[in-house]
Amino acid sequence: MSMINIAERHKYILDKLQEKGSVSVLDLCKELDVSAVTIRKDLKLLEDKSLLFRSHGGATTANPYTNDKPVNEKEHIRREEKQAIGQAAAALIDANDAIIIASGTTVQALARYIHPRGQLTVITGALNVSLELLRHPEIEVIQLGGHLRNSSSSVTGPYAERVLADFSCSKLFLGVDGIDLEFGFTTTNIMEAHLNQKMMATAQKTIVLADSSKFGKRGFGRICGMEEVDEIITDKGIPEHVVKQLEDAGVKVTLV
Repeated sequence: MSMINIAERHKYILDKLQEKGSVSVLDLCKELDVSAVTIRKDLKLLEDKSLLFRSHGGATTANPYTNDKPVNEKEHIRREEKQAIGQAAAALIDANDAIIIASGTTVQALARYIHPRGQLTVITGALNVSLELLRHPEIEVIQLGGHLRNSSSSVTGPYAERVLADFSCSKLFLGVDGIDLEFGFTTTNIMEAHLNQKMMATAQKTIVLADSSKFGKRGFGRICGMEEVDEIITDKGIPEHVVKQLEDAGVKVTLV
């Protein structure tokens, strides 16, 4: 097969990407009977033409780098999936519960679907979540204070972290910007990642709410590893092998 020319190689790589979503340098070497150097050059050329994104050991059709888009812009991306995820998460809230809701558009969707049974206490750093919950007189909202980030309309910093030390909650509902099976859960902002870690320490259980587009991506700030999360609620766009890897790491996966 090594007699095929560069154009045919490129077609083969792009066809395979179309079908699988990602390719590995190792597999392409075997299948096309060429060296890793040749394949890497091919991938570089194709990336320069914006036809793929190179990733560690291969290439993917999805941009693996998350960027910090404003929350009102992100709200319209994958809206249906986020609504279904928010609804499933709301069903996990018990009567007279005390919970933490982190920031992001997927957890904002959760806030919309909360219909409290009895008194509910919610701690949050996200202004959009607090405003959503003010409609319910039976929800006690504890708004964390601190440095307000424009892009996420949520707070970060030492003030917010200090307040958390005084509480104990049953669940944390956490939105993330990236989920990488090796690197773990990430967000675009390192201060936010730090606050999320403190939230995890305050809650008995961490539930991540993320649509399937977040998988295979890495944000700048690492929140935690796979095994530190109890449950992920996501949509059916997530590949089966990813579900299996998460379950093997002890994470409960709920697909909506």
